[in-house]
Amino acid sequence: MAVRVEPLTGSGLIEALPALARLRIEVFRDWPYLYDGSLSYEKDYLAKFAASSDALIVFARDGDTIVGASTGSPMTGHAGAFASAFRTHGLDPDAVYYLGESVLLPAYRGQGIGHAFFDHREARARRHGRFSCTAFCAVVRPADHPARPLGYRGLDAFWTKRGYSKITGLLADFAWKDIDRAVPDAKPMQFWSRPL
Repeated sequence: MAVRVEPLTGSGLIEALPALARLRIEVFRDWPYLYDGSLSYEKDYLAKFAASSDALIVFARDGDTIVGASTGSPMTGHAGAFASAFRTHGLDPDAVYYLGESVLLPAYRGQGIGHAFFDHREARARRHGRFSCTAFCAVVRPADHPARPLGYRGLDAFWTKRGYSKITGLLADFAWKDIDRAVPDAKPMQFWSRPL
């Protein structure tokens, strides 16, 4: 059966949050995030996201199994540090539709699902008519980090093909617990954007 990619908005988001939480924990455990997630943290984090009336989850399903998901919401409804970073950089966070996570199980990568995730989120941002760009961020890890897999290739080329570019100097710190750490610590997150 082919994988179906479908957007979900409104009240249905709340019911979908546990599936999104499980995917985030599983996929972000790998490089480069190394996230040691918990369902209790995910519940709080995702509840804030879902509170936005313009929030979106795009699910990828193989039959009845959810194999991937991505999210979008207005920047001002997401992490406060991210909106502050945009303001400090002289950019209006109210004009930004923020593309949150894209998490996809490894067996389903390379099949165009990532493009579908971007297509749905960018289309939602355009429909609203009040956003001038979409943006997301990615963790910055040192090139010599001991957990970096040999031959690892990041997603920069994919994002560039989608029309995104790094916003020079626009970074924000975001904290989580790595799988090899006892406590959370802050990591730099680099923002990318493209005009709508």
